[in-house]
Amino acid sequence: MNKDNSRVALYPGTFDPITFGHMDVIRRAVELFDRVIVTLAVHGGKEPLFTLDERRELIRECTAGIRGVEVAEWSGLLVKLAEREGAIAIVRGLRAVTDFDYEFQMALANRVLSRQVTTVFLMPGHKYTYLNSSIVREVASLGGDLSHFVPTVVAEALRKKVRENAR
Repeated sequence: MNKDNSRVALYPGTFDPITFGHMDVIRRAVELFDRVIVTLAVHGGKEPLFTLDERRELIRECTAGIRGVEVAEWSGLLVKLAEREGAIAIVRGLRAVTDFDYEFQMALANRVLSRQVTTVFLMPGHKYTYLNSSIVREVASLGGDLSHFVPTVVAEALRKKVRENAR
């Protein structure tokens, strides 16, 4: 536990962009934890559509009305951030069985690295189980309706980004 005995969890991802599925997991997580730190994973090998600043701002806008949500970036071992923040859990969303193998391996590795941090798997609501950021980017690039996938602010940012990239 951290100094104030609050229950803190990290919810890591690239969030490129944040979707209704991510939002659903965040809402579920704040029911279990006092603070949920949505943690933007910074990977050297990945080339996201949105910059780190853009993703941070979209997450802040989308979660502005949700109590206990913070946003941070991290490029090192996630358990190190968890220890620094006094987090007791890492929240991971599971959409389908295909997610489980990878997430299970990561959870076990994190347990070896830090016995104080537990991985908590949360499933989004059934209407979001198919949804991921790659699908959303593809729909946006093809001019599809984004209203079922992402908040309005994200849909607008995606349409703008697609127009910029088309030039």
